[in-house]
Amino acid sequence: MLYGLVSPVQRSGSSIRQFVKRIPIDVRHRAVGTRLTIPMGNSTVTVLITPTTRSIRLSLRTRDPSEVKVRQAEIAAYVEQVFAAWRRDKPVSLSHRQATALAGELYRSWAYGEEAERKSSVTLVDGQWVSDNQDFEGEAELAFAATLAYLDRLKASGEPQDLEPALGAIIDKLLLARGIASVDSATRSILLSTFWLALRDAMEHRQRNATGDYSPDPKADRFPDFVPPGESKTVTSKPRVSPKVTLTDLVEGWWKESEATGLRKTTYNGYKATMAKFIAFLAHDDASRVTPEDVVRFKEHRLSTPLPGSDKPASPRTVKDSDLAGLKSVFNWAVANRKLPSNPAAGITIKLGKKRKLRETGFRPDEVKVILSASLKVVQGHERPETAAATRWIPWLLAYTGARVGEIAQLRKEDMQRTGDHWSILITPEAGNVKSNESRLVPLHPHLIKMGFADFVTKSKSAYLFLTPNRKTGDVLGPVSGVKNRVREFVRQFVTDPNVQPNHAWRHLFITRCRTAGVDQELRRMITGHSGQGVDEKVYGDPAGLYREICKLPRFQVP
Repeated sequence: MLYGLVSPVQRSGSSIRQFVKRIPIDVRHRAVGTRLTIPMGNSTVTVLITPTTRSIRLSLRTRDPSEVKVRQAEIAAYVEQVFAAWRRDKPVSLSHRQATALAGELYRSWAYGEEAERKSSVTLVDGQWVSDNQDFEGEAELAFAATLAYLDRLKASGEPQDLEPALGAIIDKLLLARGIASVDSATRSILLSTFWLALRDAMEHRQRNATGDYSPDPKADRFPDFVPPGESKTVTSKPRVSPKVTLTDLVEGWWKESEATGLRKTTYNGYKATMAKFIAFLAHDDASRVTPEDVVRFKEHRLSTPLPGSDKPASPRTVKDSDLAGLKSVFNWAVANRKLPSNPAAGITIKLGKKRKLRETGFRPDEVKVILSASLKVVQGHERPETAAATRWIPWLLAYTGARVGEIAQLRKEDMQRTGDHWSILITPEAGNVKSNESRLVPLHPHLIKMGFADFVTKSKSAYLFLTPNRKTGDVLGPVSGVKNRVREFVRQFVTDPNVQPNHAWRHLFITRCRTAGVDQELRRMITGHSGQGVDEKVYGDPAGLYREICKLPRFQVP
């Protein structure tokens, strides 16, 4: 058998080392078609093995000699596990305990992250679970709820094999990393069920985080350690000694006193989230063991470790104004109340440069003209008809309605309604996600009708105007994200200013135009779906006069 190179190599003209490992001849036939997810530092690298692949080859992405050694050893260990798995002729049988232990890895990978800093959800797209960044407050919570509903529908039949399209690839990846290429049918059924439950538990945890609930996770300890088949592990029970002062208790004590002074609950949620991350970083909850050096290491960790679903870490301002400020406040309270002898975060800070502010007024007139003008010229090429229609119509609909981009992306043909002497669109949770989880009728500006939008809807052959639902499940969560990204990319061709959100800026622009045109504020909120200011506005009243108010907005003059 050929084991190939075991040390990093360097390409000519490059200072970056490479990992190269020749695929042994005896396993090559089993390797073809496999997509390896190879660990590398804090991330992973995907390698597809094709019939012409002779070696597993990838960049180590670092010039640091010590880091090169660490990554080389990590990847080599993973690859040897994979080779061992391919050499096993018989499917492996796992117990329910072993299957649950493997499912715990899936749970931990999705349950924990930086939700407070990066509003992200999880979406199944083409068989892969991926992060989907949300543009607006509250959408992460809705996306998690939608994912939970999707998982429940998968399980509705009660047959484990129905979970295979959604979970099969994840199971195969984790099995291969453990040196297991295949399992028997009974084990496969157990794995599908345990992985489904683990993913659902993880989504519930993320949904709680999205609402500001960072309380201790009651399900985190239910997963045992994985013991490979044929091995045994002696478990010795050691009594857990709780620290006299926990970091979790300090946050709760601080809040009990601060709440009485009128401090906002959002501050508590932020500080609680920071402490949860600090506890995870320390791997303990003992406040008496925290040192200033721990706080400095935590600061450096936050500034250098990429956030989930991103290649960038937390911003210096976030670390200073959220993380360090939260730790200092809680520890100051602990010192004042004789819980700790000193504040380990005292004096630790970050020097910030001057921050550019996001443009809160939306697009400038010149930007509006170039975007809307470009959308008029969109013609279907190699894209799907729905995708071309999205770039043609969604910018105009956002400009004239102030709706959220996701609400427009999921519009259906049946949501276009004739209301008296004008047309309206129904924004409803029945079509997908709506932040308020309530339906609202939004009148369309007459200019949209004159441009032919009603004719476009009438002639549409699809139920959804701008997307194609998942063919297997009928879900639209993933497709909506794709439409949002496509429209974002379209706008980014013309507006590259990072201080402008390419989809949400339309909402800012709409509100600015409403103020200028004298649109009634209460009716404006009904149109945009913003929460009202009083009980009468939130609960009572018939939204009459919405079309009259929409007509106050002047037409966009686009060449």
